[in-house]
Amino acid sequence: MKEAYLYHPLEDGAVQCRACSHYCWIKPGRRGICGVRENRNGILVSLVYDRVVAASIDPIEKKPIFHLKPGSTSFSIATVGCNLKCRFCQNADIAHPGDSNVGLTGRPISPEDIVDQALDRGCESISFTYTEPSVFIELALDTARLAKERGLYTVFVTNGFMSPDLIEMVAPVLDAANVDLKAFDETFYKDQCGARLEPVKENLRLMRSKGILVEVTTLVIPGLNDDPGRLQDMAEFIARDLGPETPWHLSRFHPAHRLTDRGVTPVETLEQACAVGEQAGLHHVYTGNVPGGRESTYCRSCGALAIERRGYGTRSLLGEEGACPKCKMPVYGIF
Repeated sequence: MKEAYLYHPLEDGAVQCRACSHYCWIKPGRRGICGVRENRNGILVSLVYDRVVAASIDPIEKKPIFHLKPGSTSFSIATVGCNLKCRFCQNADIAHPGDSNVGLTGRPISPEDIVDQALDRGCESISFTYTEPSVFIELALDTARLAKERGLYTVFVTNGFMSPDLIEMVAPVLDAANVDLKAFDETFYKDQCGARLEPVKENLRLMRSKGILVEVTTLVIPGLNDDPGRLQDMAEFIARDLGPETPWHLSRFHPAHRLTDRGVTPVETLEQACAVGEQAGLHHVYTGNVPGGRESTYCRSCGALAIERRGYGTRSLLGEEGACPKCKMPVYGIF
């Protein structure tokens, strides 16, 4: 166990966790919504600091991160636990240990070991992914600090519901984040995720202001968040508040977890959503979970192919410092 980095003591031995925007008020012997942060006699501790439940070498594009070191691999880790209760969660078995027989499992591993393994296996980055990195911020932050010292990039794949305090803490050692912007109305966030939209919007703005490379992902679910008007509002928010260069990944839904009452997202719906993004002025709009979909990166100025992708196969045509091979206009990203 590790004492938490972000919490305040309260009366009668209670504590307030400040890792995410739930700001859980936790009595002694109880845990927060995430299930992995517990009040032990007035001290908030992480129950998963050295318990990694998943560790894999992934293409960076799998995160999906398309604008940081395309074609490289990322050492990807997770512990159990999540602060959202998404009905469509694809990793529910490890995200919610209290709802499954997984429990607080995981193999012991230190930040030093994680960084050593990433370097030994030729990875250029470490990604904190699969569940929600803000609930295991102690492990993620300690690892990220070591990773930066040894020349590795760092990535969060996150639901964006962390606290602003957490962003301020991790920003100096975080290079990129793929943030799930799950919908653009509060009702969806409340009913489908047990969360709120507004903190996610504020955190996206804060990440960009801190110089973190942000990519946004939206899982387009038939009948729930695929309304063209709402998608237009989302696209305009991304272009206006985060910048038109911000990549937007529109992913195809497949029935999962507790959301099995609707079918797979039609490709036509994704194409319509892409058109909405482009009309809003976004330079880089992609589709996910669609073989042969919109995967490649094109120059926003002349339209030339800059990075070709086929599945996880990547071929970069960029010149020095990420310049377009034709017009030499810089392409947004870290190359």
